[in-house]
Amino acid sequence: MKNILLIGLGRFGRHIALQLNKLGHEVMAVDSNEERVNKILPIVTNAQIGDSTNTEFLKSLGIGNFDVCIVTIGGNFQNSLETTSLLKELGAKLVVSRAERDVQEKFLLRNGADEVVYPEKQVANWAAIRYTADHIRDYIEVDEAHAIFEVEVPEGWIGKTVGELDIRRKYSINIMATKENGKINMAVSPETVLTNKTTLLVLGAYKELQKCFRI
Repeated sequence: MKNILLIGLGRFGRHIALQLNKLGHEVMAVDSNEERVNKILPIVTNAQIGDSTNTEFLKSLGIGNFDVCIVTIGGNFQNSLETTSLLKELGAKLVVSRAERDVQEKFLLRNGADEVVYPEKQVANWAAIRYTADHIRDYIEVDEAHAIFEVEVPEGWIGKTVGELDIRRKYSINIMATKENGKINMAVSPETVLTNKTTLLVLGAYKELQKCFRI
């Protein structure tokens, strides 16, 4: 369990708060809008109305006590940038900030953000891949060059073992797990036989994944 400071309680911030609650983390939620703060109270540990660009207000929260500070302010990049910068100045251990455009990501990283989330871009990438390739079930971006795909077993692989296919040597792709009826099996070995009832969780570089699975 971690102590999380969540600043910005719009739709994206609220979704993060809901997920953090499910995961059992302690969450302090902050927004300048009283209505948003009142709505979030049932699902967070504590919530306060305040201006996150005000140094004294942020100091009163005890920034150094939080494991992660997440800034999800939308629609006002100046406030997001100032908040991000102040958090770092006040000793935040890890600052994760939301970007809505490419240029914002660059500014945030230069002004205190340790990590940047870009939900619109990430969802767009996911949707473009998920819905233009019939055999792709899911997709997780690891970094700019690598991803994890959940893929259907190609027809030519059915009935063969992982060792026979040897895709790690051929494509530099790792089969991390198989999935059947919603259950993941991490015990993949060279003797594992692939069937049309399973999907594969594979990790690799985009170029190799595209080549291997004809994406």
